[in-house]
Amino acid sequence: MSGVAIELKDVSKHFGEKRAVDHVTFDVLEGQCYGLIGPNGAGKTTTFSMMCGFLFPTSGKLKVLGVNPSDPGVLKGKVGVLPQDAILPPMWPVGALLTYLGELSGLPSPQTEARAVLERVQLPETWAVQCGALSHGMGKRVAMAQALMGSPPVVFLDEPTAGLDPKIAASVRALIRELKGQHTVVVSSHNLQELEELCDATAILDKGRLVSAATMAEMTGATAEFRVQVASGAVPLSEVKALSGCRDAKVEANNVLCVHFDGQGVKPEEIITRVVKLLAERNVLILGVWRGKRLEEKVLQLT
Repeated sequence: MSGVAIELKDVSKHFGEKRAVDHVTFDVLEGQCYGLIGPNGAGKTTTFSMMCGFLFPTSGKLKVLGVNPSDPGVLKGKVGVLPQDAILPPMWPVGALLTYLGELSGLPSPQTEARAVLERVQLPETWAVQCGALSHGMGKRVAMAQALMGSPPVVFLDEPTAGLDPKIAASVRALIRELKGQHTVVVSSHNLQELEELCDATAILDKGRLVSAATMAEMTGATAEFRVQVASGAVPLSEVKALSGCRDAKVEANNVLCVHFDGQGVKPEEIITRVVKLLAERNVLILGVWRGKRLEEKVLQLT
């Protein structure tokens, strides 16, 4: 997969005098897991809704799999959606609901597909359980199951792990990793650590405008810098700067050594190894090493 699955070009959405989204442009490639980031009121939910076809742009060009989501029925069977606050009809048994939704989507074997997606979200035992009897976490996973019915090429997930306990959240993240490459996945979330872990690329919105759109490596600077958390000892800055491939080095707050390197002339693993070896030789104790900035730092810097 290498084509463009979702294309936004100068997309705007107005609600009366309010510009919720203002000339936003970015592309999502086929097979990517793409993160949509922004504080409350940034236009994230509105952008997400337009990509799903729930809202229509006021102006600009928006295409999903080469079609305009505003055209009736064009995304049927091509897109699966997990809304943030999905509400399941309380009196429906889970299996019957998913089977019915599969029938509406025109799936050839809706009951078989319903059982398969319940297996994927690890809830086969809920087949005969009424939706109203599900816990919050179970309801969220059943809603995710309906988004996967028919294995749509594009899947939109809005806050997929919000309110889940750590074990279930980890299983949902594992499922998203499985989807990558085979499906195009767009994830909207306030959990920046989760997005940094899952996403290949991301767009950051603030006050309705796009402030950055890039691969995750570019966003976090992972291709050009790394950081070392120092526990104790004096960092020999002049010696670190003199290492081959090192462009600059400085000690940041909380005793973190930040090293910028030439990403073209030297492999990251080589310069990281040289720096760690030097620090060890100078009796500097290390707690951890990571590539680039944390995504949270980047978002706070831009919004």
